[in-house]
Amino acid sequence: MARLAQTAGLTDVQQEILSTVKDFVDKEIIPNAQALEHADEYPKDIVEGMKEMGLFGLTIPEEYGGLGESLLTYALVVEQIARGWMSVSGVINTHFIVAHMIKQHGTDAQKQHYLPKMAAGEIRGSFSMSEPDLGSDVAAIKTRAKKDGDGYTIDGAKMWLTNGGSSNLIALLAKTDEGAEKPHQNLTTFLVDKTEGFGEVAPGLTIPGKIDKMGYKGVDTTEAVFDGFKIGADKVLGEQPGKGFSYMMDGVEVGRVNVAARACGIAIRAFELAVEYAQQRKTFGKAIADHQAIAFKLAEMATKVEAAHLMMVNAARLKDSGARNDVEAGMAKLIASEYCAEVTQESFRIHGGYGYSKEYEIERLMREAPFLLIGEGTSEIQKTIISRGLLREYKSRG
Repeated sequence: MARLAQTAGLTDVQQEILSTVKDFVDKEIIPNAQALEHADEYPKDIVEGMKEMGLFGLTIPEEYGGLGESLLTYALVVEQIARGWMSVSGVINTHFIVAHMIKQHGTDAQKQHYLPKMAAGEIRGSFSMSEPDLGSDVAAIKTRAKKDGDGYTIDGAKMWLTNGGSSNLIALLAKTDEGAEKPHQNLTTFLVDKTEGFGEVAPGLTIPGKIDKMGYKGVDTTEAVFDGFKIGADKVLGEQPGKGFSYMMDGVEVGRVNVAARACGIAIRAFELAVEYAQQRKTFGKAIADHQAIAFKLAEMATKVEAAHLMMVNAARLKDSGARNDVEAGMAKLIASEYCAEVTQESFRIHGGYGYSKEYEIERLMREAPFLLIGEGTSEIQKTIISRGLLREYKSRG
């Protein structure tokens, strides 16, 4: 975009990274997204291109072979990639969350083992918290890890793993018996190694296959079934049983910024398509952009794109500063996902009948935008997080 979603105060390095990514999106992702999405095909060549650019190690420290960039840089990269095709941003999202958790909470041995290979894209991560009956009630997790000699045996079923088949590392949240009174203090995060693919990917671990989805095609979303899966105690994240909930929430907080960035990317693309089409399509002797009804739509869409982008940038910068950003990340995710759905629908309306055709890109965006209303917590969950944070800050003294 020449005008919207610009970010002030970026370094020369950040600007160079974003320029390179934007060129990659324009040349490699946008021209191929339609065909790959309609075929529900994993974007192998695009992923290889991202490996070569070092995007899998964007935020991994330089000492482990990464680029050592900030969450803000990553969020702006994700915004551009989602502008091209949201599914591609999904390939690196959960990978980044797992890398962040290991970087922040892993033991030295875990960091040395995983982070260099994750930076190179040799190990790619997926994130497993949800379960078939769980929804947003994380404390009600049923997947259990029982002490078994020097390690654990895990049994249970997990749901909604993005990159479940294409990853070879799962950050898994399971229930352990820590004797704590609060349920969330009996949850532990495990680093589960597996092979890529479907079927039995490790003894006692099965990835049944891809879940068929309305949108978000190409990237694989799966279940994971654990049946007597054996794992060593050294694979507990940070070797800290019972700390899994807080580690996962740290990852989710980062993930909410990511989802906000993806929503911004889709909204930017929906606006781009709408403003271009509105200047080409003519009715009653003039371009539809010259009709006040359409011009006002474009004005409202652009304002929503700008507002969402600014809130996303603020949440990322706050996290980079080391400050708590649960409220700001929730606000950014809430407003960006809701505005994304609204902007995309307005773009669809501007396209008229052509918007309903699979030949036009807006049809794909209409199926992708709703996912962001759900991913990393529904809008209602965001409102709960925001209100609790506000009540904590504005506690009544009466």
